[in-house]
Order: sequence, then structure tokens, then C-alpha cells
Amino acid sequence: MDPHVSHELFPHVRIVLGMVIGLGITRILAGVAGFIQHPGRYKLSVLHMLWVLSILIELVLFWWWEFGLSRIDRWTFGIFIFVIGYAVVLYLLAALLFPDNIAEYGGYEDFFLKRRRWFFAILATTFVFDVIDTLIKGLDYFNRLNLDYLVQVPIGLALCLVGWISVKRNVQIGLALAHMTYQAYWIARVYNTMH
Repeated sequence: MDPHVSHELFPHVRIVLGMVIGLGITRILAGVAGFIQHPGRYKLSVLHMLWVLSILIELVLFWWWEFGLSRIDRWTFGIFIFVIGYAVVLYLLAALLFPDNIAEYGGYEDFFLKRRRWFFAILATTFVFDVIDTLIKGLDYFNRLNLDYLVQVPIGLALCLVGWISVKRNVQIGLALAHMTYQAYWIARVYNTMH
């Protein structure tokens, strides 16, 4: 494909990404608004709200991070499907935090703890997808991330495994805080200098 045509495709890809990520953000914001609109309907949970905040940040960071796709000289349908698939995986995390109905559960925390294996399996998938996404953006892009990037993927996968196994509330809260610390580190370390 002609590089000129390839660069013209990026805005179209970005629109589709924006729609999928926008749905995830909308799902989270509508869920939070539900707590404000109906404060007595469901009990607030620190565990649930930490993950809500973390996944909201993840959706926003993904949108920012994907600007690196503008550097791709050769778009293929496979790359397009992969990137959209990555956005869909992030949307699923948002949907798991605010499902359509939790009537059979004792609230959002109970739902999260009982569905944690799905949540952490999908979160682990994002770490794997991120490696592929980074490689698609090219070696120059990958090299700018330094050794930190190679360390964060196995650590992230290990934390997902702990979350998948453990039903203990304190462990789950610790994992959410660790994920948010990781996000804060990357915002300070990489996001402000990459683009």
C-alpha cells in the first residue's frame, strides 16, 4: 500500500477506535452516574470503585497511546482488526465493572469477586495485546520504552494471575492500587514524552 494512502487511513481507524473506547467510557460514566442518581440502590465499594477509576484511566491512556499508530507506514486489514480487537477487550473490562443487571448478586463488589476470573483473564489479555501493539508501531517506538516496558508485562501478568486466584478483598484492593500505581508511573515516565 502506498504510504500516502496508509497515512490517510489512520484518521478512519482512529474514528472506529474512538467509537469503541467511547462506549467503554460511556459505560463507566453511566455506571458512576447511577450511584449519584440512586445512592441507596447499591452500596459503594472501595474495591469496585478503584477498578472503575483504573479502567477509566486505562481507556483514556489507550486513546492517547494509539496516536503512535499514526507512524505506521503500511496498514493492513489484519492490523486494523487487531487494533479494534484491542479496543473491544478494553470495552469488555468496562462492561464487567458495570454489567446490565446484578440482581442475583449482593452488589458490585460481590459481582466483581465472583466474576474476577473473567476480569483478570481479560486484563491479562490487554498486556499481551499491548506487546503486539507496541511491536506494530516499530522498533524505534519500542526502543524508546526502555527496559521498563519489558519488566512491566510479566509483572502485570503475574498480578493478573494473583487476582484470578485470590478472592480476598484486601488482596484485590492491593492489586487495584498496584495497577493504578503502574498507570501513574507510565503517565509520568512515558506518556508525557512519547508524543
